[in-house]
Amino acid sequence: MSITIYHNPRCSKSRQTLELLRENNIEPDIIEYLHTPPDRQTFISLLDKLGLSARQLMRNKEQAYKDADLDNPDLSELELIDAMIAEPRLIERPIVVNGNKAVLGRPPENVLKIL
Repeated sequence: MSITIYHNPRCSKSRQTLELLRENNIEPDIIEYLHTPPDRQTFISLLDKLGLSARQLMRNKEQAYKDADLDNPDLSELELIDAMIAEPRLIERPIVVNGNKAVLGRPPENVLKIL
């Protein structure tokens, strides 16, 4: 089983999710998305696995969200994805992927659904 976590070590929910995986004897591939954001195709795949729209994956309380006027309903999925690539702090976290399934680790126990 190959599990990947899109992780921010400064985020308590992300740390708790990683700890929960390790408590279940899973050492995931860790992608620190702030340093290595997913590319556009990976984003599209993640959104499909999560069953979310780009807007649903965005942290809309971030100042960068407000500064870039990302609440504009006329923005396309690709424009929102590109905004997250350009400013990865906008990505909700953590994202855990297991094959063709993915969940947000909010709460961390969500990851148990895809193990």
